Amino acid sequence: MPADLVFRPPPGSDDLMWDLAGTALEAARAAAAVLVRGLGEDLEVDTKISATDMVSEADFAAEAAVSEVIASRRPDDSVLGEEGTSSSGTSGVRWVVDPLDGTTNYLFGIPQFAVSIAAEIDGETAVGVVLDPSRNETWAAVRGWGSRRNGLRCEVDDDRSTLSTALVATGFGYRPERRAWQSQVLTKVLPAVRDVRRFGAAALDLCWTGAGRFDAYYEWGLNPWDLAAGALVCSEAGGRVEALEGRLILAAPDHLFGPLRDLLAGAGAFDAPEGPEPEEW
Repeated sequence: MPADLVFRPPPGSDDLMWDLAGTALEAARAAAAVLVRGLGEDLEVDTKISATDMVSEADFAAEAAVSEVIASRRPDDSVLGEEGTSSSGTSGVRWVVDPLDGTTNYLFGIPQFAVSIAAEIDGETAVGVVLDPSRNETWAAVRGWGSRRNGLRCEVDDDRSTLSTALVATGFGYRPERRAWQSQVLTKVLPAVRDVRRFGAAALDLCWTGAGRFDAYYEWGLNPWDLAAGALVCSEAGGRVEALEGRLILAAPDHLFGPLRDLLAGAGAFDAPEGPEPEEW
């Protein structure tokens, strides 16, 4: 699908925004092609902060594909990639890249993973693309343009659910002590909502909240590459996305945001145990 149909820019769109949108889409498609080729292959796998936090050669190859596109189209921009790509630039634009969000799913053959690419201008996210190759879905947002799934406008469901009937998504950390705490929070959240889903790809959780597949999403301890693109998709779809006390991310329609925030506060979701995970965003 051509870039103009993916994003559907409004008349008189800013040239910079359009250039960033096209670059993000090209880079996401390049990374997705790498991931699709690697499905089912015997990949080299390592671990990061724990034995359950995996990284594969597919992650590195996909990030290299993204970096190549950005370097060719916008060589003066800076890049922050989850798998170690870090370059400084002079343009005021920074790319925040997760080349494979949902590595565990990918390695286990579970079709719930994505490429997540965002462009920031002077520290504020301006463009986001989340590409889900398993479903052939491209989630795209530009600040002020709205959010789209495969070119069709998507919006949060703003009147379907109350807190007690809300379908809520979440995610868990990799360290055992963090999982133990998050499971305690979950025991207080689960009885108060319709149900809880944990699919293992934060970028897609945010996009699905923006499209109304979930009523809300929360997770503690996301990094910039987990969050940037999906948060823009959700917010441009009418959702409220905020980083609350203690690195807790909450995304929901306005009418659910306050009640869910209060539920999470009462469940201890802001009070993470101390640990070695980085506290900086």
